Amino acid sequence: MSLTSPSLSLAEDSRPAPETTGVAPVSPIAPEQFEAPYADALRSLAAQDWQRIHVPAHQAHAENAPGVASLVGDSAMRMDSPMLFSGVDPQTWRLVTPGRVTPIMRAQQLAADAWGASRTWFLTNGASGGNHIATTVVRGLGNELVVQRSVHSSVIDGITHVGLTPHFVTGAVDTGLGSAHGVTAAQIDSALTEHPASAAVYIVTPSYFGAVADVAAIAEVAHRHGVPLIVDEAWGSHFGMHPSLPTNAARLGADLVISSTHKAAGSLTQSAMLHLGHGPFAEALESLVDRVMRSYQSTSSSSLLLASLDEARRHLATRSDAIERALASAEDVRSRVRGDRRFRDATPDILASPDAIANDPFKIAIDTRGAGITGSDAHFELLRDHRIYCELSTPSALLLLVGATSPLDVDRFWTALQSLPEAEVEPERPIALPGNCERAMGMGEAFFSHVEIVSATEAVGRVSADSLAAYPPGVPNVLPGEVLNAEVISYLRATAAAPSGYVRGASDPALDSFRVVA
Repeated sequence: MSLTSPSLSLAEDSRPAPETTGVAPVSPIAPEQFEAPYADALRSLAAQDWQRIHVPAHQAHAENAPGVASLVGDSAMRMDSPMLFSGVDPQTWRLVTPGRVTPIMRAQQLAADAWGASRTWFLTNGASGGNHIATTVVRGLGNELVVQRSVHSSVIDGITHVGLTPHFVTGAVDTGLGSAHGVTAAQIDSALTEHPASAAVYIVTPSYFGAVADVAAIAEVAHRHGVPLIVDEAWGSHFGMHPSLPTNAARLGADLVISSTHKAAGSLTQSAMLHLGHGPFAEALESLVDRVMRSYQSTSSSSLLLASLDEARRHLATRSDAIERALASAEDVRSRVRGDRRFRDATPDILASPDAIANDPFKIAIDTRGAGITGSDAHFELLRDHRIYCELSTPSALLLLVGATSPLDVDRFWTALQSLPEAEVEPERPIALPGNCERAMGMGEAFFSHVEIVSATEAVGRVSADSLAAYPPGVPNVLPGEVLNAEVISYLRATAAAPSGYVRGASDPALDSFRVVA
């Protein structure tokens, strides 16, 4: 594959062959992974005595924006530089120098090497922005795609905005835990056979609860049908970085991978990466991905977000000891849960899902059924009384996310968990996860229709104009063009009322009213 700059091309014999297992291979750390070229360039820039007469308006001085400085510190103010600041590259003061590799280009190349990709782009609008890019890329290939139903709402937004026709594949759902998982290769094969005009396959793995789908098998099916595989790997940005972790999607044959680096790899919130895979399907996508990415990426991308991606990659790729400590703390929690009389480790439930070939060890699902407290109430009381904020709760479970290099204070969490009150009678648990709604019209047709606002009661039987997703995890429960029913309305209203939940896409945060097609 030929990249924009020849200096960024990877030698053919250096490209990793797709893995076929669910466990990352053991490999030595490349010396260059200890570098952080863009972050170090910013530090060098900030150390110099500049008179900055350019954007941003604080011009690198804390006294010019004291409130902002109190949030991020003097150092961040000095490093908050515009994207095209030529001084970030001390080797040349020209913005255009033939053949040069800038610090940001070098940082992205190192990220591609770390995750086994052929090319990587840094994103400053999160994995949501990556999903918007990817769905637009699909539109450049055709009008239809096979897509997992439980994708993030940003995928649905992208599909709607560019006018794609989705052929949904409904993956495994654990109604007891209230979690949606993934799809199988057989399901994708069947969907592509039924819809041969599809231009791509779009899946999400791992699931929010950590179920890992068989990406290698799904990639083989997609390629056999002549289409690329796009993977929303938002929750697996740490995959492939340690032998105890599952292999990441780019190494398993995926052609385009969206990675929410801040979620588990430790970059700043809103930073993400887009990885291009290997082989003919990925090669055919490169130019289109690059053009679409440039059209979506801000021309004022945050230097701090970009630098955090560079540093997160360096830390994750070179500090296996930190990963091991985090893994040990997560396993300690699981072990204690397995020996507890009230709570139960839900990992076996996740691994029993028909799509799951592995699980993310940094996701800890604690089943609260039989504990005399709902997962939602446990979440709230941990937050209110112990200042412990968990990732997610459902009526049946509590979900913890341990950062890949962030060991958990196990004793603090365990003491708080054991202090939770226990009802004498098992509490009533609301609907864990509603079923799919009936479709009445196309998503784009509904989204761009004239709308009206009606009460929750009046909304039953009406066609939703919005994509409505209980958040977290952000999987749409209602798509534009689907008919709202009493079950899904009840579920969404209960989510909105929960202390840590809201509904993405809702016009009314409390969901006392809904936006429907007029």
